Amino acid sequence: MSDAPNWRTSSYTGTENCVEVADNHPSVVRVRDSKRREGLSLDISPASWQAFADYVKSQTL
Repeated sequence: MSDAPNWRTSSYTGTENCVEVADNHPSVVRVRDSKRREGLSLDISPASWQAFADYVKSQTL
């Protein structure tokens, strides 16, 4: 398995003003700003990322 992040944006994103997520590693989900790809990334546990994603999906806009 490669440790290189496989960055992607949401299919719902209509612009580049978004975050990118790399979730191809079993022990970490990486998140970065799509406008500052050369900048830092945030490493999050898969369980924490899932809890965040579940929360966001449950919210009504």
